[in-house]
Amino acid sequence: DKMKIRKSLIALAGVLALSACGQEAEEKKNVTLTVWSPAEDQDESQGNWLQTMCDEFAAANPQWEIEFKYGTVSEEAIGKTVVQDPKNSADVYMFSNDQIGTLLDADAIAKLGGEAAEDVKKNNSQLIIDSVTKDDAIYGIPFTTNTWFMYYDKSAFSEDDIKSLDVMLEKGKVAFPMTTAWYNGSFFLANGATLFGDGSDASKGIDFGGEKGLQTVNYMVDLVANPNFVNDADGAGLSNLRSGEVKAYFSGSWDYAQVKEILGDNLGASQLPMVNINGTDKQMLSFAGSKAIGVNPNCEDQEVAVALARFLGSSEAQLKHYEMRSVIPCSNELLSDPTISKDILINAQNDTIANTSIIQPTLSEMAPYWIAAETFGKALIAKDITKDNAQQKLDDYVTQLNNQ
Repeated sequence: DKMKIRKSLIALAGVLALSACGQEAEEKKNVTLTVWSPAEDQDESQGNWLQTMCDEFAAANPQWEIEFKYGTVSEEAIGKTVVQDPKNSADVYMFSNDQIGTLLDADAIAKLGGEAAEDVKKNNSQLIIDSVTKDDAIYGIPFTTNTWFMYYDKSAFSEDDIKSLDVMLEKGKVAFPMTTAWYNGSFFLANGATLFGDGSDASKGIDFGGEKGLQTVNYMVDLVANPNFVNDADGAGLSNLRSGEVKAYFSGSWDYAQVKEILGDNLGASQLPMVNINGTDKQMLSFAGSKAIGVNPNCEDQEVAVALARFLGSSEAQLKHYEMRSVIPCSNELLSDPTISKDILINAQNDTIANTSIIQPTLSEMAPYWIAAETFGKALIAKDITKDNAQQKLDDYVTQLNNQ
């Protein structure tokens, strides 16, 4: 009868509903992702950017039941950490682009294709695209530009003064990290030195020698002997800037908050100045590149890991990074925003990248550079390098740079 038919239909509907729920439960994939970032991105006092973004990603992708495991590793340390045990390292991590060669040699970074690669090409300048490209393949989603520039006290130096480091040294104390390899090569680069030709030809080696190299060493010997030069080591630059003794300081966006607190309305930020080597003004050049989100090729859930990398490198995530930690975005969309484009910090970094930098080589042959350059800088500060022994010290340095 009708009542029996109605009860049968209700029962059938219940079975179908339960079946559908079961199918939905089966389709919801359980995923565990280990994500590594610098400690600052997981600092509650700075907004806990990483966990915030991962939570937003999980909410936007209900088809995956994601458990996140977090670890703290700086972008600079990834090349040393992941390569030790790629299979048991993070599935998604943040890295400095110069480590691509090392990560590739260890099979620790995945090539990105499809929409992920298109994101990179569509959303970034050519320099930033090049920074994560090797042999025409893309190996990361960039989220910020990476270089250093000059902070200065506007009450001590004029707009003309800051064009020349030598003029600045006549008017006040300047702190520079001479014993840090990422910085001290800028003087050699100013005078025509090259790393692997255009940065991509390992057979050409690191060319810091010859007459150009000797001229540079002689300049650096005079520089560290200048009473207005302060070697920025162990926080000396910032502490002396705070005391008022130092009037200019070379660093990057990561120190902006402290420099702003110290200098207030007198805060100035600029691309690198010129240096007068052997009677001619030469442009100091920094290493420039990007920091990016990488995916471990050993990750079990590549689809989810790549999707997370895309999300962490998206304009939305970059904006949050900028708002929470003043991490400078590289997204073309954000850089064209009127509010962001007025930021003195962003202009200083972008001017440096555009005008006073070279792309930092990503070749694994770059590895000997870091210890050799640090050692050379320490010898300069210790006055172990003089104009009398400059040629021999330079020859030894070039040998070490090229691991000969």
